[in-house]
Amino acid sequence: MLNAPHTVPVAGPRHVAIIMDGNGRWAQARGRPRLFGHHAGARRVREVVEACPGLGVKYLTVFAFSTENWKRTQAEVAGLMSLFRRYIIKETRTLKENGIRVRFIGDRVRLDAKLIALMDALEEETKNNDLVHLTVALNYGGRDEVARATKRLARDVAEGRLRPEDVGEETLPKYLDTRVLPDPDLVIRTSGEARISNFLLWQSAYSEYEFIDTLWPDFTAGEFERLCRNFGTRERRFGAVLA
Repeated sequence: MLNAPHTVPVAGPRHVAIIMDGNGRWAQARGRPRLFGHHAGARRVREVVEACPGLGVKYLTVFAFSTENWKRTQAEVAGLMSLFRRYIIKETRTLKENGIRVRFIGDRVRLDAKLIALMDALEEETKNNDLVHLTVALNYGGRDEVARATKRLARDVAEGRLRPEDVGEETLPKYLDTRVLPDPDLVIRTSGEARISNFLLWQSAYSEYEFIDTLWPDFTAGEFERLCRNFGTRERRFGAVLA
């Protein structure tokens, strides 16, 4: 069973999304190559997943590789793809046995066939799990997601499955990669950067944000708990005025 913190669950976010930033800087500060930081960051994912049940977090979405990350050096991109493959192979049994359901969002077209096969297999292996829903954004960009969703929507209109007059604010989410997930309540970005970097643009319209200075490999379950508890002190108005 997962090692949940010895705390009493409090009112907090049901869905947390994390922009895991700072791996490269963490490694360079130690005189190591950037991939060393990515490996350290991968270990943090497991720690945060383990913390979720005790905090009442049912859904966790992590930003692993963006559509813009292809601009990095060929060596770093190749190393990241190798890390993703190794992580899936290493963690599949643990994820399955501990009740974690895994999904991947993003455009898979540019990914190599072996990685895609591993992603498909992990999704299939964990499809009946329900303790925590872990979503990994891989080759993901918010604008790209909306563009792909719009194409699918337009195709349904063109082929008569959807009337133009029926298209509203509730329609597009049904075509997004995240269509089976609730919108995130809390979005965390590590490393001191205060931007959202094209992550969950539609879904995070009313999310609460936490921008913290901690580099991702230094992010602990304790800090995750603190942020989730801090969320419980906020008033979420969704545009309304509370009495």
